[in-house]
Amino acid sequence: MAQTKRKRRTKHRGNAAGAVEVKGRTSRPAPGAPARPGAKGTAAKGSRPPLKPATLKRSATKAAGFAVLLFALTQIGVFGKNQSIGSSLILAVLSFVLYTPLVFATDRWAYTRDQRRRGATAPAGKQR
Repeated sequence: MAQTKRKRRTKHRGNAAGAVEVKGRTSRPAPGAPARPGAKGTAAKGSRPPLKPATLKRSATKAAGFAVLLFALTQIGVFGKNQSIGSSLILAVLSFVLYTPLVFATDRWAYTRDQRRRGATAPAGKQR
């Protein structure tokens, strides 16, 4: 029968006088030791990577995803009785046209707010 795996133990070797010398810890820094710069977990709690500037392409992609979802939900019948494909398609296209600038404005607002909170200024060409 195969032997079960055991966790490897550190070796304590005695010297000529009989004293046991223990190897120092190499896996973790000692408690109270200063943290290395750039070490994992040293970032402030709640810090996130910076937001990307708003673009019409990204806004159109988000609005298209919502339009497809709206089309699917109207075809399933979530919004009342089953609608015809034509009316669902018109609703989806209309929602795409309306939501693209709305999503762009929301993304731009969130980006500028994030930049202000971080203390950086938004790119010169992107400000109002």
